[in-house]
Amino acid sequence: MARLAEAASGGEDTFPKILLRNARVFGDRTAVREKDLGIWQSWTWSGVLDEIRAFSVGLKDLGLAPGDKVAIIGANRPRLYWSMVAAQALGAIPVPVYADSVAEEMAFVLGHAEVRFAVVEDQEQVDKLLSMDNLPTLEHVIYDEPRGLRDYDHTRLHAYTDVQDRGRKLLSADAGATAAWEQGFQDMNGRDLAVMLYTSGTTGRPKGVMLSFDNLIVSARNGNAFDSLNETEEVLAYLPMAWIGDHVFSLAQAFTAGYCVNCPESLDTIDVDRLEIAPTYFFAPPRVFENLLTRIMVRMEDAGRIKRSMFHFFMGVARRSGEKILNGEAVPFTDRVLYRLGEYLVYGPLKNRIGFTRLKVGYTAGEAIGPEIFQFFRALGLNLKQLYGQTEASVYITLQPDGEIFGDTVGKPAPGVELKIADNGEVLYRSPGVFVGYYKNDEATKSTKTPEGWVHTGDAGIIAENGHLKIIDRAKDVGKLTDGSLFAPKYIENKLKFFPNIKEAVAFGHERDKVCVFLNIDLTAVGSWAERNNVNYASYQELAAHPDVYGMIQAHVDQVNKDLSQEPMMAGAQIHRFLILHKELDADDGELTRTQKVRRSFIAERYEPLIEALYDGSTSKHVRTEVVYEDGRKGAIEATVEIRELTPYPASGATREAAE
Repeated sequence: MARLAEAASGGEDTFPKILLRNARVFGDRTAVREKDLGIWQSWTWSGVLDEIRAFSVGLKDLGLAPGDKVAIIGANRPRLYWSMVAAQALGAIPVPVYADSVAEEMAFVLGHAEVRFAVVEDQEQVDKLLSMDNLPTLEHVIYDEPRGLRDYDHTRLHAYTDVQDRGRKLLSADAGATAAWEQGFQDMNGRDLAVMLYTSGTTGRPKGVMLSFDNLIVSARNGNAFDSLNETEEVLAYLPMAWIGDHVFSLAQAFTAGYCVNCPESLDTIDVDRLEIAPTYFFAPPRVFENLLTRIMVRMEDAGRIKRSMFHFFMGVARRSGEKILNGEAVPFTDRVLYRLGEYLVYGPLKNRIGFTRLKVGYTAGEAIGPEIFQFFRALGLNLKQLYGQTEASVYITLQPDGEIFGDTVGKPAPGVELKIADNGEVLYRSPGVFVGYYKNDEATKSTKTPEGWVHTGDAGIIAENGHLKIIDRAKDVGKLTDGSLFAPKYIENKLKFFPNIKEAVAFGHERDKVCVFLNIDLTAVGSWAERNNVNYASYQELAAHPDVYGMIQAHVDQVNKDLSQEPMMAGAQIHRFLILHKELDADDGELTRTQKVRRSFIAERYEPLIEALYDGSTSKHVRTEVVYEDGRKGAIEATVEIRELTPYPASGATREAAE
């Protein structure tokens, strides 16, 4: 911790400057690991400096100049992270792009940002870029993985290693080249632009969020101090590099704290790689924890009777006492003994199996997590917290202090953050992390950020008596039924997604007489159930339409209605009708953003016939839906979708009194 304090005390205000400091202070510590062909490769902070410096000098020799935009496209690879800092050292601006974007989406971002250089992972990304004929500013494409690219025209195509070798030759040929490179960024300061991150485009075209070094570095240092993170931490970098969460946790906080970032071999090996690394600091959107819980419950259903009984017994103990013990609260002696026994028999092996044995603090954000899912992991003794953030805030708006963790709130204002609720219920904030503006979009900047620095989040919320923020929903999505009952779709959807069998939900009801929902089943969980119950199916579509699956899902929806009937604000928003969609919602089809958020307006337009059927009393509806396959081909799926009806529960006495 002393070395961390030393690293933070020098006033370094850009990542290249912090890199020099880390190489001097943490030089022999491991800064980065990457798993390649099953073996973890490591680089110290001194080694990282050598790698970045050589590549940066090579980029300059290629013609990269201050103010140029550099696209970064690919999975989490050390060289892609290093490319961002190498570009920053020359005054250029990195623009991370979602690697799974289709060519049209990528072309918009690259064209809008006026990208001149692109550093990409492999042949797939090279092919995407070469297929775009409307990018006049793009001059050079640099690739990390050479496989499949030997016979390509290398006129403007360069291997990463070749650019780096070019830099190394220049450094070795001139004794003053290293000092000249370092001197080149000494005049830069925290107010300079550090990165441009494009929003996910939930409501329209993505916007380029311009963040300064001050935005990112101050926010990262505040986050590190809040959770006492230091150079001993281990994190797993697996989230999209174009997302603000990964940029802060895997780059900004890593540089400012000096901790080690671990890059998995692939998305398919994340579970194994997390088990091997056992991160001490972990961040994931709710979907990751939902999937983890689904796999745990599926595995338990497949376990033997004794093992399954033991699991359920000790999870009962954990639900009673686990979170209280984690918070340092009083727990009866018997439960404390049983919990310790459960740690040996159930909780410990389970945490080890999912790679959380050493977890110091974990965070979830991006959208609301179901309270039951949140409490499950905390009951195991995992210090899982929620935060509320945005790209425009450099992540941090609110954080949950230790001992003040509540499933229905997202914490108190983060260090340096001011928070207030507007008259219309919208959450506003200002902080050191507030973005500079939207690139080439002054109108959107003015409508989002006030002259006083307050930022409109677009979310509706309340500040509870304990000072914690509670997010109700997106402000534009919160509505009312025709009888005046509150309709908060995300709240309903999260309750549905607590069940492992339900992967996605979309609720409708604003200015209508009742609430109806679309559902996606979770193919892993329901497929496992089908195998155990001898239910044969050949596709997602066939399984989703199976009567027994409908019966199982109907029981889940009925349970959600029973829970809603006990809640004063939501009792009037119980679900009357539902259907299981004949296809999974997919980002490639435009139904989800690249961060897996539902695009409500698009879904409402795309599935308008199904929505009409939900409200006109139909018991089924035949639909034909266009889909985009992974190779870019288009096709169509046809199905007759069943619609089922439920009987809502009467509001409880306490609920009726509260409503009155």
